[in-house]
Amino acid sequence: MTENNYPDQNFGPEPLQPPVPPMPAYVPPPYIPAQPAGVDIAPVAQRVERIKQQISQVIIGQEEMLDLMLIAMFTGGHALLEGVPGIAKTLTAKLLARTVNTGFSRLQFTPDLMPADVVGTPVFNMKTTEFNFKSGPIFSNIVLIDEINRAPAKTQSALFEVMEEKQVTVDGITYPMGYPFFVLATQNPIEQEGTYKLPEAQLDRFVFKILIDYPTLSEEQLILRRFRNDFSGELRETVQAVVTPEEIKDTYERIQQVYIREELLDYIAAIVHNTRNNADLFLGASPRASLTLMKTAKAAAAIAGRNFVTPDDIRYVAFPALNHRIILTPEREMEGFTTREVIEDIIRKIDIPR
Repeated sequence: MTENNYPDQNFGPEPLQPPVPPMPAYVPPPYIPAQPAGVDIAPVAQRVERIKQQISQVIIGQEEMLDLMLIAMFTGGHALLEGVPGIAKTLTAKLLARTVNTGFSRLQFTPDLMPADVVGTPVFNMKTTEFNFKSGPIFSNIVLIDEINRAPAKTQSALFEVMEEKQVTVDGITYPMGYPFFVLATQNPIEQEGTYKLPEAQLDRFVFKILIDYPTLSEEQLILRRFRNDFSGELRETVQAVVTPEEIKDTYERIQQVYIREELLDYIAAIVHNTRNNADLFLGASPRASLTLMKTAKAAAAIAGRNFVTPDDIRYVAFPALNHRIILTPEREMEGFTTREVIEDIIRKIDIPR
């Protein structure tokens, strides 16, 4: 027998190898559209809760009014409160201002008020022989304008620039507002003697026109019990500042990042477009109304504790955002139609995105 001196070599026949299976066909992975990172809206809900806790020490009911005011403030807009006297429009606005650690001013509009009484005027300085600008009460962070329709059109027009561009121009010099800048205005829909109706361009400056109704019977009973030993309203002094301007700015930035689907943007556009092609309306809403619906729907979702918008959020803000931007035809007004009925009919006819 011959010794194999080459153990690493195989001189015999090669063993049979199993056949190599063919490579499977390449299947691309399914396409998954990129979703934006969800924004943390927990701080928004916490701040809203702190504000509500303070105001609820004095105000009973009116939850929807307060929610809509907060939505307007957190989106950088302004709110018009309309209701009969004595239902806490002015009081709620003042209490909301107390919960924010920032400046506050109140203007009582009257027929003899002049634009300079609102925005300010140059004053001659005898020492320097120069004119120095003396700012008016509009230069604050939260401004309450009581009975805004009591002042003539000339005075109302002083608010056009400041409400839209957050600045005032006097003698060619522009003076910017601080942050935040939030205008709350009130008006009485019943008494029209000695009032001046706000023009459409002025109304369009307001994000919301909030219609306020009487409290319910149970709420009025609670109001009497709360104030039976407080004739002078000392209870309102218990309301403290619980939010800073920095927190409002942070809330504004978080609301901007709330997710809204493309289908819901089309839903908003369909609602607003329908107001321009509606037989019941003489004037429809502008693209500013579409942007308002989008912004405020995001804020409504954040206040509700969600970082995405649903159709319910859009329907919730639709009436306060649109009711002052549309005008009924004379025929519908004579028949007793209301803007609420028309807006609800428009929303009912448009398919809800799924």
